[in-house]
Amino acid sequence: MTEPADFGFKQVSPDEKTRRVRAVFESVAPRYDIMNDLMSLGMHRLWKRHAVALLNIRPGQQILDLAGGTGDLTHLIHAQLRPSMQATAGRIILSDINPAMLTLGRDRLLNEGLVEGIDYVQANAETLPFPAQSFDRICIAFGLRNVTDKAAALHSAYTALRYGGCYLILEFSRLLLTSLEPFYDAYSFKWLPWLGERIAGDADSYRYLAESIRKHPDQAALTGMLHAAGFARVECSNLAGGIVAIHRAYKL
Repeated sequence: MTEPADFGFKQVSPDEKTRRVRAVFESVAPRYDIMNDLMSLGMHRLWKRHAVALLNIRPGQQILDLAGGTGDLTHLIHAQLRPSMQATAGRIILSDINPAMLTLGRDRLLNEGLVEGIDYVQANAETLPFPAQSFDRICIAFGLRNVTDKAAALHSAYTALRYGGCYLILEFSRLLLTSLEPFYDAYSFKWLPWLGERIAGDADSYRYLAESIRKHPDQAALTGMLHAAGFARVECSNLAGGIVAIHRAYKL
């Protein structure tokens, strides 16, 4: 019997979760960037810059940006690879399971003149369609919590990563300052749906996104899952008091 999956605070079948998550991101795609800025007061841009810095990108590397959405990380990575792309064949693949988000990311990057060294692949993080040991770096920002089978996604990333490569997860996590929990709950379950209704015309999708954060494995649990998938040297650093965490792990 198939185990149910969390869709926010609801229990649904894995297939139903996949369908519902796809619908959420199809709904929010047109206003995704502006909502991210409003929800985080622009902090998500700093978190992403910090995450890319932790990737320690080198000339000629092959990099996979999973659940890449509107291309924020790909844009930052491209800026680091660009000087060496022509000489060393460095390359980025921007991947997302949702065609609306992938199209949005592609169009945005093309409109900004970013063409060389970027490919686009619609793919499920649980079953990546790449040969083993294809990438030097794999990153996923604010996408893992929406994956139906997180353990399968970690294993698939491990397989696609080269030995010595780095896998990085930037994701909402568990608030460490318990005294702030009432304020964080009010922000998550009242302010975000209200903002989603006013800006994106969709309160339910942002209510789900708030719930999905609470159901996502906390810092210690995700560290354990990375070890179970085969990763070594797993490191976790907290940002904004644990509201966001970066897990960095290696295939050795």
